[in-house]
Amino acid sequence: MRLVSVRLPLRPLALASLVLNALLVVTGGAVRLTGSGLGCPTWPRCTDASYTTTAAMGVHGAIEFGNRLLGVVIGLVALATFIAALLEKPRRRGQARLSFALGLGVVAQGVVGGITVLTGLNPWIVGAHFVISMVMTAGAYVLWKRTAEPDAPRLPLVPGPLRTLARVTAVVSAAVILVGVVVTGSGPHAGDAETPRNGFDPTTISQVHADLVFLLIGLSVALWFALRAADAPPATVRAAGVLVLVELGQGLIGFVQYFTHLPVLLVGAHMLGAVFVWLATLAAVRALSASPAPAPATPAAEPVPATSAA
Repeated sequence: MRLVSVRLPLRPLALASLVLNALLVVTGGAVRLTGSGLGCPTWPRCTDASYTTTAAMGVHGAIEFGNRLLGVVIGLVALATFIAALLEKPRRRGQARLSFALGLGVVAQGVVGGITVLTGLNPWIVGAHFVISMVMTAGAYVLWKRTAEPDAPRLPLVPGPLRTLARVTAVVSAAVILVGVVVTGSGPHAGDAETPRNGFDPTTISQVHADLVFLLIGLSVALWFALRAADAPPATVRAAGVLVLVELGQGLIGFVQYFTHLPVLLVGAHMLGAVFVWLATLAAVRALSASPAPAPATPAAEPVPATSAA
């Protein structure tokens, strides 16, 4: 009996993980913005007697259970991604470790999600839930990119100061997202009408957030101009330009939502925009280096014709 070798498609699975983790931010935002945070009032069950939502729990239960169900799907995709990485021939340790880390992230999300419910939507735990999603989105993005590259170290395409500027920009981008989480934890969209907020003054913390946004846009514009001045490869300039455009769009949504008193649709769009800003930041940083070109294949030597003895 002949055994059939099965290989799972690692690259599509990594892309699926990326998309699903970004989608989890959207569904998590829907839970919060519709007041469905305690639609399933306990964990790991949805009710004391059922793992799934019931008709009596209404739309809030359906929204919260849908978010939990998406987490299960992400876990299954993470497991399939890890198996696919193990079945790669030759096996690449970096991809296997990264896919394993994504699986651990799913476990962390489940635990933090459970603590979120059991603590009555503590704003700091809710914020941690969002941060883990952003970390997992970054991990899935890097894994997806690595599946098309060799394991060799990436080679810099621009001088060191430009790479340092890009790293500083990435740190500020992360800070913008983290402070944005605190802003949300101080505002009205708590996920449930009875949930306490984090105690920060919304106006003050929003101003801190806005100041960091201005700094981020300034650094990103500086990076774009510096790359152009240094005659960097077009792909690097393009990635920095995309980052600036995404940031401007996200900033516009942020200001409009603030001055229109945080309508739920704009807040949800702003949460999704945070994912795009983060991915554009990662893309801009990665664009400053490249995988080494594969060595040209050495043509096989032609056989020397045998000579017959005279």
